[in-house]
Amino acid sequence: MAANNGNWQWCASTGTDAMPGYRIFNPTLQAKKFDPDGEYIRAHVPELRSVPAKLIHQPELMTADEQDRYDCRLGHDYPVQVVDHNQARNEYLHAENR
Repeated sequence: MAANNGNWQWCASTGTDAMPGYRIFNPTLQAKKFDPDGEYIRAHVPELRSVPAKLIHQPELMTADEQDRYDCRLGHDYPVQVVDHNQARNEYLHAENR
């Protein structure tokens, strides 16, 4: 139990060894690394089933033509991106009161 709790604290950068900015996970890179073909995504997000592997991890990069071709219109069939990970990461790393 202690190891599990400690591991969760380590992943969240909380607890006694917290190192702000050291562990900022990027969900897009994690998905590309562990689900490169988007099989898991397609199984659980039906709106992205027809999106090819090269775009499935970042559907926000699809052009209007691609959205029509893959029947996945952003803001209609699938939500628009809420957080720009790179921008949020940079803002956090440059915040003065971390």
